[in-house]
Amino acid sequence: MGTNSLFVTTISFYPTCHFIHEARLKAKVKRRLRKNSSRDSGRGDSLSDNGDVVRSVVPPTSPKGKLLNRRSRMGKGRGLPKKGGAGGKGVWGSPGEVYDEDEVDVKDPNYDVEQENCVYETVVLPLDGETFEKTVTPIVQEYFEHGDANEVAELLAELNLGSMRGDVPMLAVSLALEAKASHRELTSRLLSKLCGRVLTAADVEASFHKLLKELPDLVLDTPGAPQMLGQFIARAVADNILPKSFIDGYKGRVDSEYARAALDRAAVLLRMSRWTGLRFDSLWGSGGGQRPVNQLIKEVNLLLKEFLLSGDTVEAERCLRELEVPHFHHEFVYEAVIMVLESKGDRTLQMILQLLKSLCASTVITVDQLRRGFERVYLDMADLSIDVPCAYSLLEQFVEQSFNAGVIDKKLRDLCPCRGRKRFISEGDGGRLKL
Repeated sequence: MGTNSLFVTTISFYPTCHFIHEARLKAKVKRRLRKNSSRDSGRGDSLSDNGDVVRSVVPPTSPKGKLLNRRSRMGKGRGLPKKGGAGGKGVWGSPGEVYDEDEVDVKDPNYDVEQENCVYETVVLPLDGETFEKTVTPIVQEYFEHGDANEVAELLAELNLGSMRGDVPMLAVSLALEAKASHRELTSRLLSKLCGRVLTAADVEASFHKLLKELPDLVLDTPGAPQMLGQFIARAVADNILPKSFIDGYKGRVDSEYARAALDRAAVLLRMSRWTGLRFDSLWGSGGGQRPVNQLIKEVNLLLKEFLLSGDTVEAERCLRELEVPHFHHEFVYEAVIMVLESKGDRTLQMILQLLKSLCASTVITVDQLRRGFERVYLDMADLSIDVPCAYSLLEQFVEQSFNAGVIDKKLRDLCPCRGRKRFISEGDGGRLKL
């Protein structure tokens, strides 16, 4: 009885072990298929009834080939990229696409109610003493070249001058004292233009007070600083940017002789303007190339006439330098030669020749300006000969003497035009020309 029962138990245990072994094999195969699924996904592997792996005959496809193939798997489309190339990872969108402003999310943990109505502005720090001089000095020096006061006003308005606003006229006048007369005229115009836009009348008045105090130091670099500052004060009073009581406020309170000289100069000029009608727009002279051409021509003619009366070559050279138009010296040469042709006298010819020789030797008139002046005369000889019949002979004489004096070269002498001589034919000569 005991033996039979043991046999039955053994027989019933054998099928169970067999099933467990088959399940382990199937699980092992499934794990292997799952592991290689990314590599062999397209090969069609499957399990048979007994657990063996059965491979299909479908040819493998390359994943790389699928990525490069842009054709729709549904058989639609033209093979173009999706969204015109504006889609995909790391793409901001198609070119020219405008995004709407993001609305503030109240539920955002970083949301702050106080920042909702904030206004951000650019803050420009005020200039200190050292930065002020480095910034404003190039602006004033460039203004001496172009003469556009509106541009200077715009540049200064962009700066935060702060307490240094009153030093702008002082710096401009200090630079003008060491510059030319035309630059001082430009400085007077600049102060008149800035007052009311960038500067106030109090700023201008405070600057001139400082300039009077610093005159002993300014005289070391510019000996004529007191007289020039007096002219600046008179011009500022005439332009209504400085009160008329400015000079009267210093009566009996001036200790410096330089300041007294400047105030006396300003008072004299203001009295002359009231009594004799002195024009302050020509207070600094008429130098610089900012004036019209017609005015420059009149001043050149006046200079030449004064030279013919005085015969002072040094004074004529000084006056020509003060015009400050070196690019216009060819007009001086042209007018000088025309004056020789119109005078018809040997005295004028010799004086103009002496003047041109002196100016060329001192390089006031360059070779290029001299050549251009003579060439302009050569071109206008046809018109000049109408008013001056003997213009050609006078020109030949002047050109020859200029060449002998070393004023012009041989090439410029040979360019001198000559009047064509007519040949007359007599009726009794049978059409032959007379020698």
